[in-house]
Amino acid sequence: MATPISSVENRSTGQEAQSHSEGSVALSIEEQTAKLPSDTFLWAAVGSMVVSALLQFSDKKEASLFVGQWAAPFLLFGVYNKLVKVAGSDRLHAQ
Repeated sequence: MATPISSVENRSTGQEAQSHSEGSVALSIEEQTAKLPSDTFLWAAVGSMVVSALLQFSDKKEASLFVGQWAAPFLLFGVYNKLVKVAGSDRLHAQ
């Protein structure tokens, strides 16, 4: 199925992003997270896996599982951070 030309034109000119404005909470979150380097979240995920492994080896199984589950949210935060920097509403407010 072909993409309508108007949709492609909107994306290339930024009109689509301008037609959907973010709320004040989203803008403030994006402003704060944009200050962090994207690899911060990657290192947080790796750190949670290392701490989880150390807890597992020290026979603290429940704590190990709890901390080990932090890796996925950290990686998702990193993806969100990267998307905000590349295609988020901050590209409109920086102009």
